[in-house]
Amino acid sequence: MGTTSGPVPPAPGGAHHRPSAARGWRWVAAIAVLVSAGVHVLLYLDGYDTIEVVGPLFLLNAVAGLVLAVLLVAWHHWLPLVGGIGFGALTLLAFVLSTTVGFYGVSESFAGTNELVAAGAEMVAVVAATVALLRESLR
Repeated sequence: MGTTSGPVPPAPGGAHHRPSAARGWRWVAAIAVLVSAGVHVLLYLDGYDTIEVVGPLFLLNAVAGLVLAVLLVAWHHWLPLVGGIGFGALTLLAFVLSTTVGFYGVSESFAGTNELVAAGAEMVAVVAATVALLRESLR
């Protein structure tokens, strides 16, 4: 007697304050995009600003990465996740091209801290944004 049937009210704070797994993956993607963007701005300031075509692309990459990282955590829509996948994949593709056949006249080597950090971050961005997109689409 003293028991009630019916819905149990949510606890203070509710489920909305607990981060979902998809939200965690969004944060991982955002951090990875920021790391890649950070490497690109450092390289831009370290001499890439003088390279025709590639220099401005490095700066554009840095600015786009910053904007995308904010969107990944602030806008709960599928579009920033697709942006994270595209950002990581296309940035990594440009790097692979520069290490193999050249990219707008720039030939890089697949060695060095900046290169490895950026490439790793871009792979993480692709994986994390993909996982978040899949988890959110299954809800």
